[in-house]
Amino acid sequence: MAETFQTLGDSTFQRLKSMILDGSLEPGTRLSEKKFADILGVSRTPIREAIGQLISEGFATRSAGGAPVVNSISLADIMEILHVRSLLECEAARKAALSGKCSEELATIRAQLCTFLEGRRPGAAEHSALDMKLHFLVARMAGSKLLVELIESLKTKTCMYDQGSIPDRLEPGCKEHLDIIDAISTGSPEAAAAAMKLHLTNVREAIISHIYHPF
Repeated sequence: MAETFQTLGDSTFQRLKSMILDGSLEPGTRLSEKKFADILGVSRTPIREAIGQLISEGFATRSAGGAPVVNSISLADIMEILHVRSLLECEAARKAALSGKCSEELATIRAQLCTFLEGRRPGAAEHSALDMKLHFLVARMAGSKLLVELIESLKTKTCMYDQGSIPDRLEPGCKEHLDIIDAISTGSPEAAAAAMKLHLTNVREAIISHIYHPF
């Protein structure tokens, strides 16, 4: 029984988290236990626990009045997150290239990126999912559990930033990802680190450019 309850609590947390990441729940949205229990078709207890987990992981916060609300990520926050991600993910790419692992999953992602570039344009959700899959895979290939946890947390928080306002980076992003994959696959640690650094620098510059030139 306890296992079933835990599974329900976890799934409730994941569903609320997904709604935050895809923009369905905008920053400042009040997380009412009753409202979301009705929406998700669960009791208030797993909603309460899920809200507590969202707060502990930075996806929600408590307002001045004490009510839980969806958190927002400021420009300063995202710049700091991208800086730390660059430090961690460049090291992860370097370690992944040194690992000697030529992951079949990496090859599958490469093929999908090529498909995107050659004609079939993915939706924003599909592109984002593949982007996250690659970054998480590189972290796992580095062989450090702590590195995986830190990168996954920071990468996920990047997705919270101002949903839908970051300019389309499909083509350049795919090409940058291919460079990362190729450097890892050929066992070139410095090239892999440099490709990852360039990718995250370009993400940062695209965000800054959009802030000052939104149209």
